[in-house]
Amino acid sequence: MKYLETFRLPSEAEEMEYIFSFPYQLEMSCFSDNVYPFKVFTRRICDKLLFEPITIFSGGNGSGKSTLLNIISEKLKVQRSAPFNNTPYYTDFLELCKFESFRDERIPKGSRIITSDDVFDYLLNIRSINEGVDRKRSDLFREYFETKDRLHQNMKTLDDYEEFKRIHETKRNTTNKYVVKRLGIKNFSGKSNGESAYLFFTNAIKENALYLLDEPENSLSPVLQDKLASFIEDSVRFYGCQFIISTHSPFMLALKGAKIYDLDSEKVEAKDWTELENIRFCHDFFAKHSDKFSD
Repeated sequence: MKYLETFRLPSEAEEMEYIFSFPYQLEMSCFSDNVYPFKVFTRRICDKLLFEPITIFSGGNGSGKSTLLNIISEKLKVQRSAPFNNTPYYTDFLELCKFESFRDERIPKGSRIITSDDVFDYLLNIRSINEGVDRKRSDLFREYFETKDRLHQNMKTLDDYEEFKRIHETKRNTTNKYVVKRLGIKNFSGKSNGESAYLFFTNAIKENALYLLDEPENSLSPVLQDKLASFIEDSVRFYGCQFIISTHSPFMLALKGAKIYDLDSEKVEAKDWTELENIRFCHDFFAKHSDKFSD
């Protein structure tokens, strides 16, 4: 499915006209040459970008792939949780950007951008919950054994019903069952950061929406990157999703049917994933060490 069909950044002439118009932002910044995001893509992206159900921005650090993803997400007004590198010029830059949706339909309401900061915040929340669970678990284990010791004492009264119920519950449960039952929280421990990050994506991505993913491979092992790639392919094929992804992960770049824009090129253009500098570097690395691998 396609929701976004084309996106056009300001032309070089439009950017120069804006800068030479001497906007108030330039005066406030004392004539600074830093007019980000102006000048970032000038002459590099001259034509409008065309999108497929999966479109990828590939490039090394500093190539502008995350900047481009943020520009598109802000222009489309999709949902966002984590802040980004905004500047006084961003609003005016976005005014000069243009996009076309597929068949002139609206971008779905549930569309969103997911960044590394979103995943990191989620992992911090999980860690905070786990730490709280661990503390409560320790208290419950201590409570269990203290209660068990008191079982051998003669009870003189049943006035304290809650105490009697708790002691009776201890009789009927093993240590683990007692603790798990009283915790009331399950399945938070036992997951690595990578496993939790993968679950974050699979829970966050719903049906029939546009998703912009900024380097989703962060925190994921190669196995989980490949697994996430399969999940993305299935989300496109069966659940009506469209993806725009910034990445340098071979597993993301090899997504079936993906259109890949190489932001490392002097002029940004679509390429096959096997032509990318990053992939060629990986290929040469493994070829160099091919004698270390047995058949």
